[in-house]
Amino acid sequence: MISALRYRPETRAFLLSVAACIVLVIGMGYGRFAFTGVLPLMLHENILSLTEGNLAASANYAGYLAGALMLAKAKPGDARVLCMGSVVSTLVCLALLVWLQSPTGIILVRGGAGICSAVSLISASLWLLQHMKHANGAPLMYAGVGLGIFVSAEFIALGKSLNLSSQAIWIICTVSAGVLYTIVFRLLSSPPETLIDYRPPSRPLAQGGPQTAAAAMRLIAVYGLAGFGYIITATYLPLFLSGSLSGIDPVHVWAVFGLAAVPSCFFWHRMVLRYGHRRSFTINLFVQAAGVILPAFSHDLMFCLASALMVGFTFMGTVTIALPEARRLADVVRFNMIAAMTAAYGIGQIAGPLVAGMLYTWSHSFNPSLMAATFALCLAGVMVCVDLKTRETS
Repeated sequence: MISALRYRPETRAFLLSVAACIVLVIGMGYGRFAFTGVLPLMLHENILSLTEGNLAASANYAGYLAGALMLAKAKPGDARVLCMGSVVSTLVCLALLVWLQSPTGIILVRGGAGICSAVSLISASLWLLQHMKHANGAPLMYAGVGLGIFVSAEFIALGKSLNLSSQAIWIICTVSAGVLYTIVFRLLSSPPETLIDYRPPSRPLAQGGPQTAAAAMRLIAVYGLAGFGYIITATYLPLFLSGSLSGIDPVHVWAVFGLAAVPSCFFWHRMVLRYGHRRSFTINLFVQAAGVILPAFSHDLMFCLASALMVGFTFMGTVTIALPEARRLADVVRFNMIAAMTAAYGIGQIAGPLVAGMLYTWSHSFNPSLMAATFALCLAGVMVCVDLKTRETS
């Protein structure tokens, strides 16, 4: 276990960012997205049917929304306990999947894991950005989601290569996540004045927009559209690849999706520093839209890999851009801005697969749902872009 207090201010700042990063590695990368990699094996072992697997995924999305709503009034001072509670609860959910054989029980656990994921994202953001007052740590913190997807996917791939059962793979996930938590446990107990003598490097930052309730509501709407836009690709990309791969485990492609998200957080943070929130957000959303639509042209490996890279490189960039902006606007609304945005994102994620299912039933193709997701991202980009033009001409 590591304590930050004995190090230089710059090292302390890095270690606190690492602690928040690990919270998201476990709560989001493992707790939320590892199921994507293990589900095909659980289907093969007849632990779940495809319908039950879809219900488990839906329960997770619903739990994510519920978790966001539960923290609507959370305060920065509560963040440390919430971080620890969400991580421990996620480890319990992972451990339960080791021995649960009942589809109903698995569905309920996945709902609980969704709650933990939302609490992890909100509490880690509150803890680092507001309680510890370390906004510069946002890129490393949000890189934890992609890093968690990548690490858990590779552990899953290792287990599958050794012909381990899904229960054994869940043991590997639980133990590896638990080891990560023990490393940063003490860091999460750091006092809020830990960085009182830290002076981050000064960088020119483009002027932010007006701090108004209208700006806050617009940001929430844009973020909800982004949640709808990315989740269809994140849910169905392995299915697109089912006929395109030979000798390659599709979970490696999922790992590429997560790996692309790691550097993206730093890239988009630098974009904001140089070009400002709105220009960076507009570019991010349109690039993401281009990645989402690619499989509509072809389900070949190269198209799906390009989609994984483009969407993976932008979806956590969206979070890196939007949540620090939410922190800036937090004082103009009477609710927890980060929780409200997470709830909007959760609603978008619930709606995405439902719309995809209805459109697939109607057309027997995923292309209409990919078009709907692309439209949502483009609409979000236009909303940000129009707001930018309005501000520049006012």
